[in-house]
Amino acid sequence: MQRIEKYTYTFSKDNEPVATAKPGEILLFKTLDCFCEQIENESQLVAEIDLSHANPATGPVFVEGAEPGDVLVVDICNIDVADKGISCTFSDTGPLYESIEPRTREIPIEDGYAKFNDITWPINPMIGVIGTAPAEDDIACGYTGSHGGNMDSNKIAAGTRVYLPVRVPGALLQMGDLHATMGDGELSGTGVEISGEVTVKISLIKDFELNWPVTELKDRWYVNATGANYEESLILASKELARLMTPVYGWDASDILIYFSVQGFVEVNQGVKPIHDDMVNLRVGIPKTYGKTPLIK
Repeated sequence: MQRIEKYTYTFSKDNEPVATAKPGEILLFKTLDCFCEQIENESQLVAEIDLSHANPATGPVFVEGAEPGDVLVVDICNIDVADKGISCTFSDTGPLYESIEPRTREIPIEDGYAKFNDITWPINPMIGVIGTAPAEDDIACGYTGSHGGNMDSNKIAAGTRVYLPVRVPGALLQMGDLHATMGDGELSGTGVEISGEVTVKISLIKDFELNWPVTELKDRWYVNATGANYEESLILASKELARLMTPVYGWDASDILIYFSVQGFVEVNQGVKPIHDDMVNLRVGIPKTYGKTPLIK
């Protein structure tokens, strides 16, 4: 099993691969927290650190045989996290910004539980940043797009399968920004930001059109999309999910929309302003149904 330990701050077709892997191979990514471990205690605030070194992603890994027009499949086998994480508030950020002050809190992790004040809860480690290189301009790891990136979906946890568009030869897979736990919307701008290790298995689907990342759970399918606002993001994700469903379900757009309305899921991953003034990223999903798999040609 290869161990990947080098970091970058952009998704780019020009990033030099730090490793090469074959489909079917198992890889271990060692990750830093989103602050690049610059915050060491509760006396430090986010405003005091170098944010040019934020959201580091481990990689990239060149996947042999991956070509533009393919889909890279990443099975999340396991996520191990450190014994302490960080969560913060930022100035003018989040729905309660008028009544909060900047603050840093350490969140200890013990025996699989996080502790905050007098409350504990079970952790569910997730990957905030995962994606492939875009074909065009570089994209900072703190942003999201059709390549993946900072999707901040708490569904991307152990046992999940992630499908990513391949836009450049080798795909150039990167990941990082782990959270021990994170609520939908990430309303303060942070989850329990934490370092750790991710074990994944990679494979390929050849010659399959995929415009936005897809997440497969045991019981659901999700499309993740990003737009300038909620409505645009919702339209982008819904159209892609409908496109993937049409040849498999045999339904027209009207029946698909009715099904979305009675059985679908719409969940905001990260949309806190002003951290990302020009983007809302969300996921639109449907239940799994036996015999209907949108990611099979």
